[in-house]
Amino acid sequence: MTDYKAKTTTGTKGDVVSSDKKTSWFYTDEVKDHFFNPRNFLDREPEEDEFNAMGKVGSPACGDELRVWMRVGEGERIKEFKWKTFGCGSAIASTSMTSVMVTENGGMTLPDARKIKPQDIMARLGGLPARKFHCSVLCDKALRDAINDYYRRTNQVEKMVVEAARVVDQASKVTDKDIEEAVLEGARTLEEVQRKTKVGVGNPEILPAVEELIRFYREKYFGND
Repeated sequence: MTDYKAKTTTGTKGDVVSSDKKTSWFYTDEVKDHFFNPRNFLDREPEEDEFNAMGKVGSPACGDELRVWMRVGEGERIKEFKWKTFGCGSAIASTSMTSVMVTENGGMTLPDARKIKPQDIMARLGGLPARKFHCSVLCDKALRDAINDYYRRTNQVEKMVVEAARVVDQASKVTDKDIEEAVLEGARTLEEVQRKTKVGVGNPEILPAVEELIRFYREKYFGND
């Protein structure tokens, strides 16, 4: 995977520079366009019965919260997709692009929309800085939550997909989803994942399984290193 994180060549400046002035990020023109001109942003409270599905992920307490609203029409096609987010420029651009992807060409069907992966959103944006990859993950999670909400409201519970988490470390209650989030937030080694999650601390027999999960998520989201 191309690393859109910053070049550190002397005299080269990115769009965003770290506080130590050593690292900069470059945002594509597509990302900047969707940040400064977000599509399908809902700048008010939704009216009653205006939408027939709603999804939510995150919390303002942890820095990012995303809410999406959909109007699903005939053939389970997404005819309208609106959103609000409290987050960074990458989160705004990712959500804006997703809203375009699911409504263009007459609207995606719900089964097709459920297949959207973070890599698909990033490809349409031309890439994101590596440490901002989790912003596109927030968006596809909110979309899947809204799809489940539509099936819940229409009494089609058999079509709902529950993303269950598996406990990896009984002592710390760390799940595979916790490890996945740690990798998405930049952890690449066992030690880095442990600093974020405390998985396997005092429980060394589970470490081979943890390392296997780390490899799996690294390859899933970032390809072979």
